[in-house]
Amino acid sequence: MRDLAAGFGYLVKGQRWVARHRRWWGFGMLPALITLVGYVAALVALFFWTDDIVAWATPFADDWSHPWVGLFRGALAVLLVGTSLLLAVITFTAVTLLVGQPFYESLSERVDLSVGGTAPESGLPLWRELLIGAREGLALVIRVAIWAVLLFALGFLPFIGQTLIPALGFCVSGFFLAEELTAVALARRGVLLKARLRMLRGRRMLTLGFGVPLTLLFLIPFVAVLLMPGAVAGATLLVRDLTGEDADLDPAAPAGEPAAPADALSGRP
Repeated sequence: MRDLAAGFGYLVKGQRWVARHRRWWGFGMLPALITLVGYVAALVALFFWTDDIVAWATPFADDWSHPWVGLFRGALAVLLVGTSLLLAVITFTAVTLLVGQPFYESLSERVDLSVGGTAPESGLPLWRELLIGAREGLALVIRVAIWAVLLFALGFLPFIGQTLIPALGFCVSGFFLAEELTAVALARRGVLLKARLRMLRGRRMLTLGFGVPLTLLFLIPFVAVLLMPGAVAGATLLVRDLTGEDADLDPAAPAGEPAAPADALSGRP
């Protein structure tokens, strides 16, 4: 419970940071706003075409008697919309970070400087960072797609599919949302995707405490735009906890834990 509360605390601290630095907050909303317009258009189209998509995907149910065909296709429509919303929450962050990458990296550096006085850098040339980012982005999309298919299939289970599976879906979304946001600061520290995932799993409750509330808030379209700059700032503060950099500054961090060297975190030899 302590880690859950600490994770949520970093989300709040990030919003407070951008509230004190309003110029960063204002610029940080622009990439999120551009991305939101595209996502809203796609989700509205999906909403109007959901029944047609479900009917096209289930031709075998055309001859079923009423009300079974309606109940079956209605449940599939709910699952399709729900899965699409969860995927939208996860990919919204990834696309927004891609659109606003230079700004969000600068914002993360500024947070590091304001808290610790230094801003770690990967030391890699730009082309190498872009190559690693593209490769890791594809790997993360594959992981998210596998989870989405699995959760969609489990949604057909009686009772569990309508209760436990949606809750699990929010936890999965929160975890990957936290990964995407912390990647901005961890990539500057030379931490690769596998090492990032290992770090977040090692502090699972801390990660979920940050990511799950943000996932729920991001379901409200314009709220996602307002909170995005603070989410990046909060994720940077969370990274400082994960790496032990704030062990002597933040009472929520484990006392006496030294900062881990970049090479040890990155997974590189």
